Amino acid sequence: MSATLAPLTESRRDRRRRERLEEAEAAIPVELYGLKRGTVSVMTACCVLFAIFTLVPVAWIIFNSTKTQANIFGTFGFWFARPFEFFHNFRMLFTNVDDDGTYIQWFGNTALYAVLGGGGATALAAFAGYGFARFDFRGSKAYFYFIIGALLVPVGAITLPLYLVYAKAHLINSIWGMILPSLVSPVGVYLMRTYIGLSVPRELVDAARIDGAGELRIFFRIALPLMVPGLMTVLLLSVVGVWNNYFLPLIIFSDNNKFPLTVGMGLWSQHATTSGDQNLYPLIVMGGLVTIAPLIILFLILQRYWRSGMLLGSIAN
Repeated sequence: MSATLAPLTESRRDRRRRERLEEAEAAIPVELYGLKRGTVSVMTACCVLFAIFTLVPVAWIIFNSTKTQANIFGTFGFWFARPFEFFHNFRMLFTNVDDDGTYIQWFGNTALYAVLGGGGATALAAFAGYGFARFDFRGSKAYFYFIIGALLVPVGAITLPLYLVYAKAHLINSIWGMILPSLVSPVGVYLMRTYIGLSVPRELVDAARIDGAGELRIFFRIALPLMVPGLMTVLLLSVVGVWNNYFLPLIIFSDNNKFPLTVGMGLWSQHATTSGDQNLYPLIVMGGLVTIAPLIILFLILQRYWRSGMLLGSIAN
């Protein structure tokens, strides 16, 4: 049996060696980019520093999610301390502390807002981006520039008008007051228009029209599969935007049971500062860890689509 498996093992080893050689041959040498070795070293060092700057808060929150409140303030922040309270803090996270509301309720609200708002924003961005990229109609450029101009309007400038409109439309303390504004994503429209211009050949769309395909069939059967990497990018940006939104739910919700995680944990932080409750700081740290975990998982799942989108863009260019 060993003699039988030996050729198979050897062939697998040869195949891996051949794949590594092919990857090495396909890699573009640094010289072809016109970059000197010193420049590459400097850029690599900057990337490493940026990675450290990004990961340090995550490391701090992981270590301190295992501590009591006394250890959070009295021990070194980047290492563990006894007693190990991770599981206790996790259990306490789902209790109703001081009748402010429960973390599980806020987590469910946030997931609902993110799925409906982020998913809806991605769908609308796909339709709008395809329309701007593949249809020529009067005023298309003016409409597109108007949408992009919305990026220049600060959120604080529309706070009072938005609240007055919500009051007239009876959207205060309504989940639709959170979801409807989340459906509008000027960044998503811009990204999808740019991506479709590169990934969906106009000749392919014209050929489908000549063959008698309708516009909806062209969009869903031909264009949409080519748009997947761009859609995943817009989806992640939209979901993260809704997930981390603090200002909008703060002004439209007064019912604690409809708070998202950002506002709910902000309420805990305010009460911890004013009341000195020893149970709140460990819960805030643990809540922060649980809050970022879905976003990290989502990023890890969708990153392969970004790679394919980047390669497609480089080939098109």
